[in-house]
Amino acid sequence: MRIKVAILDLNDNTPNLGLGSIVEHVKAFPVDLEYKIFDVRHKHEIPNLDFDIYISSGGPGDPRVGDGVWDPAYYAWIDSVYKYNQGKQKDKKYVFFICHSFQLACIHFKFGTLQLRDKKSFGTYPCYMTGNGLYEEDFKGLPNPMYIADFRSFEVLKDDYEVKSNTFPKVLAIEQINPIEPRQRAIMSVRFSPEMIGTQFHPEAYPEGMYDYFNQPERRESVIAEHGEERLNQMIRDLGHPNKITLTNGTILPNFLQHSIKSIKENRTKEVAGAA
Repeated sequence: MRIKVAILDLNDNTPNLGLGSIVEHVKAFPVDLEYKIFDVRHKHEIPNLDFDIYISSGGPGDPRVGDGVWDPAYYAWIDSVYKYNQGKQKDKKYVFFICHSFQLACIHFKFGTLQLRDKKSFGTYPCYMTGNGLYEEDFKGLPNPMYIADFRSFEVLKDDYEVKSNTFPKVLAIEQINPIEPRQRAIMSVRFSPEMIGTQFHPEAYPEGMYDYFNQPERRESVIAEHGEERLNQMIRDLGHPNKITLTNGTILPNFLQHSIKSIKENRTKEVAGAA
């Protein structure tokens, strides 16, 4: 039973750690997964509905601005998967949106207010689950707060994020309180539908890659100049903690893939039994 995974690369030909980590998460599963990468922004590649699972990456730039080619095609893809799932009793398709993709999904679903942050979020932080988030299967195994890798210049805000648990979209997590600069807490994760989930942060971030990346002399100096040495040192300490970024990396995307694969297999088994 082959399961097809589409990985949507929104990095716009920019070197990054995230895409390789997403691929490794997919390859790590002991089932017959077939994956293909689509270069959405640079080559205008968009997957069709032949895939079972979709993981859409983060990326640079302003999510409110596209080139008039890839962005309408991307929104049309979101719409096609959503409508496909709405019309199907079984054989659903599952989607995970990460960071830039999460912001695009919020734009598409008209969820919250997307705006430029006063100050860029950079580093590792505690992130708090809402009441809905405490029951989210993809977060199972994580503490509250969980620790996340968060690198962004934009944020999604919404006042009434504690919606009823039987309605969608559901806000699953919000950022920490800033005691120094009190401000509205940004939305950090949303379940847009039973099959579509997204995070503002990077669940694919892995400590080894981040440690090597930020300890390169030029990058280290650049980070210190922009964000301060204490911010960098705190991030490095968090990367070495087994219950922080390591745990988040080993939990959210693996849970998403496991739950998606399980549902797909169960539905296909029922279809075969019904046809017999």
